[in-house]
This record gives sequence, structure tokens and C-alpha cells, in this order.
Amino acid sequence: MRVDLHNHTTLCNHATGTSEEYIQKAISLGIDVYGFSDHAPMDYEPEYRMNLSQKDKYEKDILILKEKYKKDIDIRLGYEVDFMSNSKYMEKSILNAKVDYLIGSVHFLNEDDTLWGFDNPAFIKTYETSNIDKIWQDYFDAIEAMAKTNYFNIVGHFDLIKVFKFLPKKDIRLMATNAIKAIKKSNMSVELNAAGLRKPIKEAYPSKQLLQLAFEYDIDITFGSDAHSIEQVGFGYKEVLTMAKDIGYTKCISYNDKSKEIYDI
Repeated sequence: MRVDLHNHTTLCNHATGTSEEYIQKAISLGIDVYGFSDHAPMDYEPEYRMNLSQKDKYEKDILILKEKYKKDIDIRLGYEVDFMSNSKYMEKSILNAKVDYLIGSVHFLNEDDTLWGFDNPAFIKTYETSNIDKIWQDYFDAIEAMAKTNYFNIVGHFDLIKVFKFLPKKDIRLMATNAIKAIKKSNMSVELNAAGLRKPIKEAYPSKQLLQLAFEYDIDITFGSDAHSIEQVGFGYKEVLTMAKDIGYTKCISYNDKSKEIYDI
């Protein structure tokens, strides 16, 4: 069973191609369960996400496609939500939305009392003037806090902080252990996100050593190509599937109305 739950639409303002074209590409690749999880609206950096006024349109459009293509592919509806320690930024209507799943992602850290978009190339110089070990620990602390809210079903790109290859000196597994424990306790899944293969790090999220740690804690996995264009649909699946199998995973997760479904891989 081939699952791909992390994909975007043009409503996020930095993706191309129609949602229907994404579905058609997914069908051509033999994807069985395909999920849209576009960037959820919130009161921060509106240029990178849909407006709250577009929420109903987004959900309606995906459900129309779900019905239209139901004989060919199983379409799921979700959101990728930016977790912020300051909850004022997160929309309660999204956190409680009646969708199949919510991906919880960390894209921002606090730096000198401001929010730092650490995966945005425009702010890459912050790495050069900061304590790298502290940045990494702050990131995993944020993942831990996100898991403890119990709002989310999937951890998005678990080690996104590595995107520009600024790597810590400390043992990454030790830095991530508390986050892993919180993920397990909240019954979340970790996605194998192939987008890192397109980035400077040239490595999927999470790394093999962190995926091994997740396996040791019996944490479920799912898959996502994080597509922002038609060409990226299904990207890197062979590589992430091989990594999962090499570690020992034999099953993956999808979600229906926020309940887990288990499939053989």
C-alpha cells in the first residue's frame, strides 16, 4: 500500500499546479492513499499560507475531488499546522477542524524575542551567529511541546532544522529523546518526508539515525512527498521506503477522521 499524506495546493501561495493535476499524477504513480495537507491559516506570515476565509473553499474543493476520483484513489483531507509556543498565532478552528488528520510542524523558533523562520533562506545568517547545539535543542524542545498538546496526528519533517547542513556537535539522538517520548505518548506518527532530498542537506526527514530511534520506541510512520508542484508528487518514495524497510518497519499509517489505519508497506 502506497501512502502520501503531505501535499500542498496553490492556496499556500508558493505552490504551482491544480489540485486535480496532483491527483492525476498520484494515480499515474500508483499511490493508493493521497492526502492534501496545505499550510493552515494563522495570524503570522500570511504570504506563505491560505487565508482563514479560504478554509471552507479548500475543504470543499478537496472533498469534491475525493468523490470524483473515488474509484481510482483514496483522497484524504488535512492541514499542515505551524506549531507556535505562543498559541495566539494558531487558529482554534483549524486545531478542531473536522478533517482526517493534522500535521504538526515547527518552522519557527524564538530568537532574541522574535520568531525566526529557520528553514527560510532569507534568514540563514542566524545560524552563523548562534550556538548550533542550542538551536537544535530548542527545535526538539518545540517538537516535544507540540506533541504534548495532543492536537496533532503526524509530526512533520521531524528534523527540519538540518535543512541547511548546520549540524550539532552533540549526539542528535540524545537531543531528540524527550521529543520522541512525547510523540509516543501522544500516539502520533512520524512522517518520512522526502523533501529533504531536494534541499541542501540532501537527506530525507528524519535521518536514518532518528528513524531508528523512533523504531526503538515503536512509533508509527507515514509517508509524505511534501509536494509543492506536480513534478514533486511521489518524489523520493523509493529512497524513504527503502530506509524504512532497512530499519525494520513493515507497516505505515494513514488517517480517516483522525483515526489510524494500518497498512503493509
